Amino acid sequence: MDLQDLQTRLNLFLDHAATTFQKVPGSAVLIRYVRSSYQNDPVRSAIELVLVIFFIRYLLSPSYSTSKVNYVKLTEDEIDELVEEWTPEPLVAPLTPLEETSLEKLPILVGPSGPKSKLSTGKTVTNLASYNFYNLNANEQIKEKAIATLRTYGVGPCGPPQFYGTQDVHMKAEADIATYLGTEKCIVYAQAFSAISSVIPAFCKRGDVIVADRAVNYSIRRGLEISRSNIKWYNHNDFEDLEQVMKAVAAEQKKKGKLTRRFIVTEGLFETCGDMNNLPRLVELKEKYKFRIILDETWSFGVLGRTGRGLTEHQNVDPTQIDMIVGSLAGPLCAGGGFCAGDADVVEHQRIAAAAYTFSAALPAMLAMTASESLNVLQSNPEILAGCRENIRLLRGQLAEGRSEWVVATSAAENPVQLLVLREEVCRARRLGLEDQERLLQECVDEALANGVLITRFKGMSISTHNSLKDGNWTVQPALKVCVTSGLSKKDIEKAGVTIRHAITKVMTKKGNNKLGLPAA
Repeated sequence: MDLQDLQTRLNLFLDHAATTFQKVPGSAVLIRYVRSSYQNDPVRSAIELVLVIFFIRYLLSPSYSTSKVNYVKLTEDEIDELVEEWTPEPLVAPLTPLEETSLEKLPILVGPSGPKSKLSTGKTVTNLASYNFYNLNANEQIKEKAIATLRTYGVGPCGPPQFYGTQDVHMKAEADIATYLGTEKCIVYAQAFSAISSVIPAFCKRGDVIVADRAVNYSIRRGLEISRSNIKWYNHNDFEDLEQVMKAVAAEQKKKGKLTRRFIVTEGLFETCGDMNNLPRLVELKEKYKFRIILDETWSFGVLGRTGRGLTEHQNVDPTQIDMIVGSLAGPLCAGGGFCAGDADVVEHQRIAAAAYTFSAALPAMLAMTASESLNVLQSNPEILAGCRENIRLLRGQLAEGRSEWVVATSAAENPVQLLVLREEVCRARRLGLEDQERLLQECVDEALANGVLITRFKGMSISTHNSLKDGNWTVQPALKVCVTSGLSKKDIEKAGVTIRHAITKVMTKKGNNKLGLPAA
């Protein structure tokens, strides 16, 4: 057969195939589509042909059985041997000797926590280890409202806020907080810790820039890590360094011709060292370099300001200039949960995007009502805050320089949580490392308790560099934590201050604690 005969037969076959295909319903539409497609875009036609061939091949390919065993089958004895040899990794790090000793001596309260608390040993002590700053848990007005709410709504909502967990008391609490702070709206979270760690990733995403203070607390750091944003750090409360970082970020983005969202994340009163932020200066830099501010007022809400509205009231800053104010309803308000206040758009976005709000049961109704009633008490009785501040002044006076040669308070003068650290010259003279300081401070706690005053050590989680938080190291200095309350008289506070000072002196001058035999002072 020559080439001409082969070509003739091929043409006849194609004509016959075309005639047969045209008899198929819908074939005319397909032919018209292929012709127009080829004329308009032949490359697309070729790609579609490849996909069709792949699809036909996939349909005709043999199926694979998942029931076939493709791993080594072990005998029962071998399985038992492997199980016996396997040692699971511990969920938490083993306790240090200091932690074991502290747990053994941990005081146990019997009954409610108040300014005077009874221990399981039967001893009554002055309680300066509680966040009950205004003794609101003994307020009969709040108690009656809490009990009535408990009887009406039950213990918990048993559902997420966006479904059937939101009740009228939650909406009232949100409205009360927003009115109290002077913001447009507010959203309430079920846990204080997860509020800030959920707010940050709700707004900050990959590619955004966050500038954060190195001393921010652990919950903020969790939020920074989850956000996967580009984290820049500035030295603690160093606004010259902050401006340099902000200027560098702005210049870099201008050079690239790409604008991204930029945030400053910081605290009102810092948990790790107790000092206060400079909010007017922060707002000035925010406006100058076009950043947004996320301010964590967990330790300043209900504490600072004439009526306890926080750092904005204390430093006379318009709260609308702060994009997001995050705080806690626990502590001074004797309730529970957290909140975020700001513009309506900021709040409503969190109802969908904030993980701790969407994937958590709502705050128990009793705690929401307690928060609302506590705010009402603080607004109608500002003398409560004044009494607490007077007690802070008296306590600091007993531990001030000239009276105590061993410790210094790093907390702000208005902070009811007073952190007392060993003086730098004492640590240097005695060559005290962090573990040595923690041991000595724990002995001070034990000595104070033996003399009827309950205080504690600052036990914040260790902050170290994480892969996603590069250059974010901050050494948390060991400290005594003394929580002042207005529930004690001036005489009781002064007496407690003297007891703490004498306990510190006794421990520091005790034989064996004078490391390397250096002079006592």
